[in-house]
Amino acid sequence: MSTVPVRELRSVPRLAPLYARAVRPRRRASGPPPRAELLVTARPDARHVRRYARVCGFAEGPWLPLTYPHVVAFPLSMALMARRDFPYPLLGLVHVANRVERVRPLEATEALTYRVRLGDTVPHRRGTAFEVLAEAADPTGVVWRSASTYLHRGRPTDGASGAPSGGGAAAGPAAHHDAAAAGPDPAPGPDEGAPDRDERWRVPAGTGRAYASATGDRNPIHLHPLTARPFGFPRAIVHGMWSKARCLAALEDVLPPACRAEVSFRAPVPLPAHVRFTAVRAAGGHRFALHSPDGDREHLRGLLTPADPG
Repeated sequence: MSTVPVRELRSVPRLAPLYARAVRPRRRASGPPPRAELLVTARPDARHVRRYARVCGFAEGPWLPLTYPHVVAFPLSMALMARRDFPYPLLGLVHVANRVERVRPLEATEALTYRVRLGDTVPHRRGTAFEVLAEAADPTGVVWRSASTYLHRGRPTDGASGAPSGGGAAAGPAAHHDAAAAGPDPAPGPDEGAPDRDERWRVPAGTGRAYASATGDRNPIHLHPLTARPFGFPRAIVHGMWSKARCLAALEDVLPPACRAEVSFRAPVPLPAHVRFTAVRAAGGHRFALHSPDGDREHLRGLLTPADPG
């Protein structure tokens, strides 16, 4: 990561006050996201890790699920986006893509130092996109990293006319899904012949509440229809990162020790729901996707590949 002002925190911030601050009306700064970085050293809580594994479908054991460090890094990203000098309202941000990479399997009890910063803005046909960059390190160096791409919808940015079409998952406390929003497209859906994995899942109405209990992310759009409706959703929708984690849990038996998993979020999953997960071997790993059972609505598509362990 580049050299930016760094603030070291004593503990991982609580999300509830950050959500409250994010929806409070205030004047917005102009210009790009602030050049700032937050740092914290944290050790996973074993009970939280077990609860997260159960909610997302991972096996319980001595290793952290591939996506679990995002749970620690996300409050730091929220703290940066809730700052007074952050130029975009969290109201309406769309989470269009996420990429995670691990250098090695991570023990469920090891302390790691997390660094999170806001990346540069990039041209986008639906407005302005930016990345939130996170790293987790042990004393020897970085062992896990991620990039989440968010879209602030508005006038198209210069040079973005050729951006691919895609979708997204709601990100901020009152973010609205935009089915026409463009986002990074790491892989086509698994349509190259018959998939070698084809599963149907029932996603209960309480999945958003269960994920919130495991992660602390109690965004009201994920909890209940009554709390989702004021923000434009007739039903609660599942967290986008739950969808990604659930897909990777279905591939847990083939996850390389060092691996990269990237997804583009296409459309939210309303709760309750039935979905279809498919995956096919490709690029040394697997392409995968999450659809409605009839295939008419695509929720997520992604690519899992080995990564450089160095």
